[in-house]
Amino acid sequence: MTSFWLPDETGFSYRNGALFCEDVPVTELADKYGTPSFIYSRKAIETAFRDYDGAFGSHPHHILYSVKACSNIGIISLLAKLGSGFDIVSGGELLRVEAAGGDLSKVVYSGVGKTDKEIALALEKGIHCFNIESVPELNDIARVAASLGKVAPIAVRVNPNVDAKTHPYISTGLKNNKFGVAYEKTVELYKQAAAMPSIRVVGIDCHIGSQITELSPFADAEEKILDIVDQLAAEGIPLEHIDFGGGLGVCYKDEVPPSKREFVRLILDHLEARGYKHLAVTLEPGRSIIANAGILITRVIRDKTGETKNFAIVDAAMNDMGRPMFYEAWMGIVPAVPRDGATRTYDVVGPICESGDWLGRDRELCIEPGDVLAITSCGAYGMAMSSNYNSRPRAAEVLVSGSTSQVIREREKPEDLWRGEHLPTL
Repeated sequence: MTSFWLPDETGFSYRNGALFCEDVPVTELADKYGTPSFIYSRKAIETAFRDYDGAFGSHPHHILYSVKACSNIGIISLLAKLGSGFDIVSGGELLRVEAAGGDLSKVVYSGVGKTDKEIALALEKGIHCFNIESVPELNDIARVAASLGKVAPIAVRVNPNVDAKTHPYISTGLKNNKFGVAYEKTVELYKQAAAMPSIRVVGIDCHIGSQITELSPFADAEEKILDIVDQLAAEGIPLEHIDFGGGLGVCYKDEVPPSKREFVRLILDHLEARGYKHLAVTLEPGRSIIANAGILITRVIRDKTGETKNFAIVDAAMNDMGRPMFYEAWMGIVPAVPRDGATRTYDVVGPICESGDWLGRDRELCIEPGDVLAITSCGAYGMAMSSNYNSRPRAAEVLVSGSTSQVIREREKPEDLWRGEHLPTL
């Protein structure tokens, strides 16, 4: 049998010639729940969270799971029970956290486009703080808070103009990105905020991008942020926490990202060297908690030989997993039960009427129609970015814990596709 590499054997491994999620064969999950389906390992999720949490030791800290990575309330609930807080970017995500039983006092609200309605909702729910992204946003939050008779806790998201060395679509810390306040204008904005009666300054925030696989960009950003903390201290503006975002990358193919412990150690060493050991640290990991804890299972529909390529046509598509189409991202594709025999080189593609509907290119596989394949590292930005394009019902989501499994999101039915639509009566 050909050996197939897996990015994380915490939750997924080959045993006796078959792929397992924890103690359940993936083919059994495919038969029980159908395909395509997202399968998550509880053990992998819990291990990733505890790796972050444990790395801090006794240092005061807050781990805030980034809801946008995978927003299923079952996943949120699981993390809430571990003590996680949550990083959100919309009112809808706030309500998801509430529905899942999350502690709303551990919620940080990021994002550049908070509306008055969303700001009011967050204030009424008593979130931990807003990460401010611009001067107009600060003014809007101050106005809404004053109208409600409340004081809004805030941190300013600083854009340090540091190159995260990642895909341009997920880089957020450069001058030409829409996120954060310009580094040179940050102290003045803090002085303005500190003078507002309906604003309470509690922290400072920096998030330079996603899928970062080197420590040097984090080190550069932290030094620049601590320079601002020095200036704020001189202005008599104390802080309670420093938020270093959540951009630590994962292994999809052959990346070698630093460990969570190395990442945390870097942060704490810099704080201690600069005399800020007393400050709490906030992290907002999403991808590095959930990405390698999930797979997308799919069945081969047919094996098509083209003029220049072979195509493995499967029942999953770009509407289920958009990362390859959006970012030309490489996703692992492995058989649930590897076959003995010669492999061929395939492009793995879905049924959608787009040439961009591909999940993997130039993959060596030995397949037959009906075979189950697993697309690895799909926990982050899989279901969360899925759509109904081509009127395709969205996939089921399943959580596996040991030898048991449970649906945490039902597969959509065809009639769900037009629910809320109406025939005209004009």
